[in-house]
Amino acid sequence: MKVRISRNLLIIFIIDIFLLCSSFYLAHLIRFDFDLPDWAGEKYIELLPYVLGVKLFCFYSLDLYKGMWRYTSLNDLMNIVKACTAATFGLIVFILFKNRFEMVSRSVFIIDWCLTLMSILSVRIITRLCFEEFTGDISFRAVFNSFLKIFKRGQKKGKGVLIVGAGDFGQKMCREFIENPNVQSHVIGFLDDDVSKIGRKIHGVSVLNVIDELEHTVKSTDADEIIIAISNASSERMRHIVGFCKKAGVDFKTIPNMGEVIDGKINISSIRNVEYRDLLGREPVKLDKAEIGKYLGNKRVIVTGAGGSIGTGLCRQICRYSPEKIILFERAESPLYEIDLELKKSFQDVEIIPVLGDIQNRMELNKIFEEFQPDIVFHAAAYKHVPMLEKHPWKAVDNNIEGTRNLVEVTHKFKCEKFVFVSTDKAVNPTNVMGTSKRIAEILVQNMNNIQGSKTSFITVRFGNVIGSVGSVIPLFKRQIKEGGPVTVTHPEMIRYFMLIPEACQLILQAGSMGKGGEIFILEMGKPVKIDTMARDLIRFSGLEPGVDIKIEYTGLRPGEKLYEELMTAQENVVPTDHQKIMVLNSRKINMNGLSQKLEILKDESKNRSHDTIRALLKEIIPEYDLNPPTV
Repeated sequence: MKVRISRNLLIIFIIDIFLLCSSFYLAHLIRFDFDLPDWAGEKYIELLPYVLGVKLFCFYSLDLYKGMWRYTSLNDLMNIVKACTAATFGLIVFILFKNRFEMVSRSVFIIDWCLTLMSILSVRIITRLCFEEFTGDISFRAVFNSFLKIFKRGQKKGKGVLIVGAGDFGQKMCREFIENPNVQSHVIGFLDDDVSKIGRKIHGVSVLNVIDELEHTVKSTDADEIIIAISNASSERMRHIVGFCKKAGVDFKTIPNMGEVIDGKINISSIRNVEYRDLLGREPVKLDKAEIGKYLGNKRVIVTGAGGSIGTGLCRQICRYSPEKIILFERAESPLYEIDLELKKSFQDVEIIPVLGDIQNRMELNKIFEEFQPDIVFHAAAYKHVPMLEKHPWKAVDNNIEGTRNLVEVTHKFKCEKFVFVSTDKAVNPTNVMGTSKRIAEILVQNMNNIQGSKTSFITVRFGNVIGSVGSVIPLFKRQIKEGGPVTVTHPEMIRYFMLIPEACQLILQAGSMGKGGEIFILEMGKPVKIDTMARDLIRFSGLEPGVDIKIEYTGLRPGEKLYEELMTAQENVVPTDHQKIMVLNSRKINMNGLSQKLEILKDESKNRSHDTIRALLKEIIPEYDLNPPTV
């Protein structure tokens, strides 16, 4: 095999040879008080080839010439220490066996080790610092200016920033402020709950005080902005910190938790305004990435409803596991266009295929599956707005029921490996058409596992509301607050479960890796939240007072709504899994006799748009469907 030596590598070799020769010679001078005797000089010349050979061999073996100096990291510096130590030890052993150190000073090698280490480290660190300041110009003036910038780094620039949290996230953010030349702000100090950290320094910046003393610290330092860099803060702690920031009268922002960061990197662009979702205090999801990678890596994956809130989140997460290709199946043109552009920009190694299609069209589904032969199917396409489907129940039948039936049958026909269905807590003891249609879809998905000879594992994942989804209550409340109110709440006692979109999508993928077929997985939703409390928090979050600046109006339950949602029926038993945020239901068996016939009748009545008949048929299929829920 022909080895190609680049010009840069040749230059690096020449620089290292010069440094090694100089270090070994200077070690002799220091040993003999800069009065080198003739015999020592002769020994220097005699040993120099061996010194260069051993050291360059160790440097090459420990990959010192595979890295790029401009990106020198802590790992590279550790490799340099290892290489210098191994080379010095090797030389001592070699000379010991060669001539028992006759006419050779032993201390020279200790001094040489120190000088070699310092010189090799210094050149690489200075190179990295210079490259961080360059913008492509490598003239003498640019080099001189870059050195000036390096020595001026300690000087303050722009706004003063306090970082709340002296942990891993905080130190990464501080380093970004220091190293990014485009940032016109400087870090004044850290605040942290750990008293033992106070007085210590991170990247040269002191931990000034505890978080509870935020207001006092802001006044004493004249800080202009607060950045909250705590990944695992509870909802109560986050509320307290936000309260301290408001009391101090200073701007405040946060960085997303690891569940929201796709590539796991925290940088300046990650900083965003604090939002209501940050006050939920959801803990980061721990994933078995190896298991998820096994069933998604190098596979052909199709996601229905790819332009929706959950669909787009799933697509972003799936692409992290390097599938062979991902088919974005969506009926809405604009959302499909947007997610296609985003994924192609962010995941250039994955083949992204946008498909404008409808799950209600069986022929279209057959053609798509025949062309792309998907291995894994994620079904997130659905009509989900309760009031709309109460007015148009036939649309729930056509899309949520018939669309799902089309998809599971086509999936079975083409022998896909897994089918993961995204369901909702509204399917439990439903009081509306939407929830009932999703419960029937769950039954259809479960029933496919009972078909003789099926090669597909059909899995259902059931969970509650997600923060930030299209049509959710939070964007509505924000818009009403911006317009000056009133904020409309259906009932003061209404409660709902909430989780973040990235968290829901990650758990869907995890459940998909765990499922063998026929399970209904439910996600741990945490504590339920009162919608009234949420509305009041959002008003206060905007710097206003509920009932004083913004009025709250109670409108009463809309058709199909209930005060609280459930994640399981009385007949379903919860069984824990290996994942603390995922449980599986021992769901009751469904008698499928006659269901297909009823679904055909339901399909026909859907064409006639008969409200009462459709609801009556839904009640026959799902007896727990409450046609006349109590209104409050």
